[in-house]
Amino acid sequence: MVHFPEGDGELTYRNIAPHTLDLTHTGVDPALRRRGIAAALVRAALAYARQQKLRIVPTCPYVERWLARHPQELDLVVARSKAT
Repeated sequence: MVHFPEGDGELTYRNIAPHTLDLTHTGVDPALRRRGIAAALVRAALAYARQQKLRIVPTCPYVERWLARHPQELDLVVARSKAT
């Protein structure tokens, strides 16, 4: 979670298998929207996953859309059936 005077932004996740994170939700308070906060949270989560040699399952709709626009990051994605 990140805190700003105008509100908060968060990306929630859970461990679903060894070395696999399920990115479940991205939320940004309305006053912070359209500032790139959600995108920065996704980039940070993917950088962490890459650094820790983890895979991700993008169940959050925002993360799915972000990945569709950034296919260079799809190497981190694993299908849910392979993760569990």
